[in-house]
Amino acid sequence: MQAETQSNARSGALRRSASLWLAGTALGLSAPLAAETAASTGSTSADAEVARITGSASTDAGSDPAALRSEATSESSSTDETPTVSTVSTVVPPLVSVVSAQGSTASPSAPPPTDAKLVVSQFVDVPVSGSAASTARYSGRADAYINLRGSSWGADDSWNVTVRPEFSWGKSSNGAVGLIPGNTALFRPEGAEDYDLSLSITKTWSSGASLMFGKINVLDVSGALPIVGSNGHFGFQNLGLALPPTAVVPNTMTGAILQIPTEKWIYRVWVFDPDSQYGRTGFETAFKSGVGVMGAAARRTKIGGKPGIINLALVGSTRSGPAVDILPRALTPPPGSNFGNEKGEFAVQLSAYQYIALYPEAPGKGWGILARFQASSGDPTFLDYSGYIGISGNPRKRPQDRFGLAYFHYSLTDELADDIAFRLPIEDEQGVEAFYTFGVAKGWEVTANVQVVDSAVAFRDTGVTLGMRVSTTL
Repeated sequence: MQAETQSNARSGALRRSASLWLAGTALGLSAPLAAETAASTGSTSADAEVARITGSASTDAGSDPAALRSEATSESSSTDETPTVSTVSTVVPPLVSVVSAQGSTASPSAPPPTDAKLVVSQFVDVPVSGSAASTARYSGRADAYINLRGSSWGADDSWNVTVRPEFSWGKSSNGAVGLIPGNTALFRPEGAEDYDLSLSITKTWSSGASLMFGKINVLDVSGALPIVGSNGHFGFQNLGLALPPTAVVPNTMTGAILQIPTEKWIYRVWVFDPDSQYGRTGFETAFKSGVGVMGAAARRTKIGGKPGIINLALVGSTRSGPAVDILPRALTPPPGSNFGNEKGEFAVQLSAYQYIALYPEAPGKGWGILARFQASSGDPTFLDYSGYIGISGNPRKRPQDRFGLAYFHYSLTDELADDIAFRLPIEDEQGVEAFYTFGVAKGWEVTANVQVVDSAVAFRDTGVTLGMRVSTTL
């Protein structure tokens, strides 16, 4: 009886503290990279897929517009004019022309000096199997995406200011089944407020190179990935798929991202404060814990005439000790532990995103494969390896809909597991997520979701969670 009481107490503590603990992303990929992926097809249909994912005009990260026009004429007859996802602002100039079926060129109107979009999602989820109580929970999140181009504040339009307020409410099943949050939209550090504000400035050069700096919501970068296209409001819902944790890059960061595209490659360098800046201005503890750096190189590929991306990223920081600002109390090692005594973090990430099919009758729609693997040097990083593999895209008969199926696996560093084993036995966490999104009307989507998770908490049974999400884009 005493053991059962202690087990229930530990389970309750985890539900309170582990709801949103894994931060950062293994991507090193961004909206311009999605644009490069689209450009590699040489088709306006792929350009439209970028618009669908980013919720903005299709972007060009330095490819030759004339070459794109020539290739597009032979591969696509129209563009997709119904973007359904808003994530990150366009940080490179839009394509200068759109090609019609006859190969003629029509110049789109110039983007307005300012634009804004609001995305609101409501969630209901309930664990139906496993150790968690079968309690239905309601929650929601609203994100605004505001772009102030240079011409609106006295500069030229190579400059852009992005303002990103966000607000969440309610309760989800995060922490009730697995350690990795099952609802990305409700992801925030333990004890944080329900509101945050990010502000970043982007400078784009005519070559396509861009520099973004300020306080950056990394989920926006993750949401722009081709095929995955998940940002909490759309696509996969589990954090392990929507925002793959690295335990090095925080979920909201202060820093800068430099991107340099070439004909075949896209190079990126991130410099950031390794501490999470959620709920902060970014100046309170600027770089107090050290400096984080990520370098990435992405190679555009083409298999069977379909576009793809292979990305290699190296990420590290000079931080001493674990990321205590995002590690919940239940997983924090006690004083005198072996874990957390090392200085410096390092991890390597390899990811691939490959389209298998694009539908000529529905430009910008299709489906593809997503895969990612990361390994770290361990202490003081609390994840030693992780990965996922799956498929996602649009059904051919209903291209306005979307589906996804993926498997993920995460392993906590052995030293950390050993140090906390006396109070919380943990092991690897793995799971499967499947979702289907119904495109009900323009700007309205309803998603059914199921997650089967073998929790990292050793005394928990494998859990099944059912969920529904209603998303509105205004």
